[in-house]
Amino acid sequence: MSDKPRLIGLDIGDKRIGVAIADLLGVTAAGLETIERKNAKLDVEHVKQIAERHGATQIVVGLPLNMDGSSGEQADKVRSFASKLARATGLPIVYEDERLSTVSAIRTLTIQGVNTGRNRDIVDRQAAAIILQKFLDRKSPQPSA
Repeated sequence: MSDKPRLIGLDIGDKRIGVAIADLLGVTAAGLETIERKNAKLDVEHVKQIAERHGATQIVVGLPLNMDGSSGEQADKVRSFASKLARATGLPIVYEDERLSTVSAIRTLTIQGVNTGRNRDIVDRQAAAIILQKFLDRKSPQPSA
């Protein structure tokens, strides 16, 4: 087993939360599931159960910044949810810029032949994986030339 922490990644939207998980080595991210939003309390509890089930030690949350890098209403909603999640789980929350993650997810899935219009849950899961992968790539040491 690795000494790297097990990470969970989230793409938090108004209707769904995409969930991704890093492998045990902390190298690759994969979509795990999609939570249909009910209310903040139930949604936090659902994410908490996922984190406990997988032994997560940190949660990476996609922060939906505006294209100019500024923070808007949606980013405030995500921060509020993440704050509740941190209190409920006791786990550290790290924010990762999620600009264009959904666009990338749709593009990737379309190439794979997935109808993204009818499979929004898959898009959200894939977006969570992209957010988490971006974080993992930034944290991993780069190979020397």
